[in-house]
Amino acid sequence: MADEPSLTRWSFLFGRKRLPEPQDGQAADTPVSTSTSSNVSAKRNHSVKNTSDMAIYEQYRNRDTNLMNSNGPVANGFDSRPQKSLLPDFETAEMRALGESLSRDIVRGSPDVKWESIKGLENAKRLLKEAVVMPIKYPKYFTGLLSPWKGILLFGPPGTGKTMLAKAVATECKTTFFNISASSVVSKWRGDSEKLIKVLFDLARHHAPSTIFLDEIDAIISQRGGEGRSEHEASRRLKTELLIQMDGLTRSDELVFVLAATNLPWELDAAMLRRLEKRILVPLPEPEARRAMFEELLPEQRGEGTLPYDILVEKSEGYSGSDIRLLCKEAAMQPLRRLMTVLEDRHELVPDDELPKVGPITPDDIETALKNTRPSAHLHAHRYEKFNTDYGSQILQ
Repeated sequence: MADEPSLTRWSFLFGRKRLPEPQDGQAADTPVSTSTSSNVSAKRNHSVKNTSDMAIYEQYRNRDTNLMNSNGPVANGFDSRPQKSLLPDFETAEMRALGESLSRDIVRGSPDVKWESIKGLENAKRLLKEAVVMPIKYPKYFTGLLSPWKGILLFGPPGTGKTMLAKAVATECKTTFFNISASSVVSKWRGDSEKLIKVLFDLARHHAPSTIFLDEIDAIISQRGGEGRSEHEASRRLKTELLIQMDGLTRSDELVFVLAATNLPWELDAAMLRRLEKRILVPLPEPEARRAMFEELLPEQRGEGTLPYDILVEKSEGYSGSDIRLLCKEAAMQPLRRLMTVLEDRHELVPDDELPKVGPITPDDIETALKNTRPSAHLHAHRYEKFNTDYGSQILQ
């Protein structure tokens, strides 16, 4: 009798293969025959068990349900139209397990972020449309020398809307959107990190057109260690595999885009900057954009005095979009604080239907909010401008 294979960490994921036990009156070496329907049911149940926790499995399950509930019976229970499988044909079960884990990072549905919902950043939006949206809509024009850029880098101060731009790209292009962070591609098991990178790009090619969004890419591929710098071997292998996979994208015609975002572009490796061909600065909002944000977040109420938008725009120089939102929230809290003071003086609890309305925001509330809120994204503003001058992509107005 052959020795039973030893336990590995994949045994806990897939289990060990068990041979059917011989029944009464049947030899041990005689194969057990089962019906065709039992085999189909067992395979179907096994597939559902392996993929029930995947991020996009629900749409495939709903697709099968719709086929069964459609008008007219389906011949032999199968649809004659070809359907794209959930995962490509991986070589090993280990690679398939890694593909299933990465499939959870596919964004289901649309992020529902329109270009109009992003105030300002007209230059960045035009560059993104030119780099990603137009090649997908009109692929006839983007051939040969005009082949689309496969790597796009969004850099700028924190809170300026880089992630919102990536969501707008996913909404407008309607591509398969992979939202990848460092936790998605870094594993504690030796050799799995670089395999995850390879499986990620295989999945992106399988679901093309697709967009791989690498948020905070400086945490994944910072400058590699050279003389006098120490770097772990696993980190170096991960970076090398990512560079190799991105180099393969630039030499192929598949519509797979890598969209990266970072607050520290000067920390990126020079080889990665070369592969991120389009580098777009997402700057702090200009006065027109700040005014549009204030008018949307702090709208004027009918019958109340006008808010000092001009003062807000003038004194919010150097504020990011996130800082402006915090500023508006602080201004809206001032009338609520006055009301809470009145309610705290009462000893009994006021019912919900008898609660008084919150008063309007006054110019004094605006002044108080400006004093209590400070910008958080102006520390390295000059470094972003210098990096944009040296490496950025710009278009003439």
